[in-house]
Amino acid sequence: MESTKIHKAGFVNIIGNPNVGKSTLMNALVGERISIVTAKAQTTRHRIMGIVNGEDYQIVYSDTPGILKPNYGLQERMMQFVETAIGDADIILYVTDVVEKSTKNEEYIDKLNKVNSPVLLVINKIDLSSQAGMEEIYKRWQELVPKAEIFPVSATEKFNLDSLFNRILELIPANPAWYDKDVLTDRNLRFFASEIIREKILLNYGKEIPYCTEVVIDSFQEKEDIYHIDAIIYVMRDSQKGIIIGNKGTSLKRVGTQARIDMEAFFEKRVFLQTFVKVNPNWREDKRKLKQFGYILD
Repeated sequence: MESTKIHKAGFVNIIGNPNVGKSTLMNALVGERISIVTAKAQTTRHRIMGIVNGEDYQIVYSDTPGILKPNYGLQERMMQFVETAIGDADIILYVTDVVEKSTKNEEYIDKLNKVNSPVLLVINKIDLSSQAGMEEIYKRWQELVPKAEIFPVSATEKFNLDSLFNRILELIPANPAWYDKDVLTDRNLRFFASEIIREKILLNYGKEIPYCTEVVIDSFQEKEDIYHIDAIIYVMRDSQKGIIIGNKGTSLKRVGTQARIDMEAFFEKRVFLQTFVKVNPNWREDKRKLKQFGYILD
């Protein structure tokens, strides 16, 4: 009689400081562009799941915001996503890189040493370091987080990700699948539409503009051969509204065009996108707005 193969399923939560490549790593592990990626800090604001399925396993990855010291309500909610991810992980992937200082937000290093979950410490961007430099970084992290297994990788070059994946597969517990096997993420199309627009804002505007901006999909109509999408871009001041729109609307048009092209590639469908800009002076502190925008969960 044939033995029944054990099914494994678990939550692998990715945490770390800003700009170490957490979103790039998750996208590489999932094999799809789930999280937006830019060079700016605070690109990721939500906890976003990407799900990898095999015949006898399901790995649920979570991308989380970069660790920071909160200055306002939105950032406090972002850090709550990180705290939750530490608490409910079957495996924690703590991502650092070859340039950040190990003392940055070191209170989280203390948390890593106290958690019961296995910790896989990922040193990203090793393509930017020499072998001697890499050995020094490796040794330093061994001393800081003795319980962790360390994986030097390059997420952009997809170097050593197979070793990391194989270890994750060994460590996840025996469980039935938590999600249907054809599900790629816990997020809907509206969410990805808003994130694609927000990515274009991060790429096209400097200074405080991206951090004072939120994107909400006001209408998402699915027709046979096209999606009709209306998006509202919230800013905090009239001056920011003028910058977002630009001279004769050129800046907003550029963002809309770039976002539509990416949406059509992502959705594999034609998109008609309209964008509108509104001022809400206190949205980053307004609990009602933060709940509407998905930062406060019931």
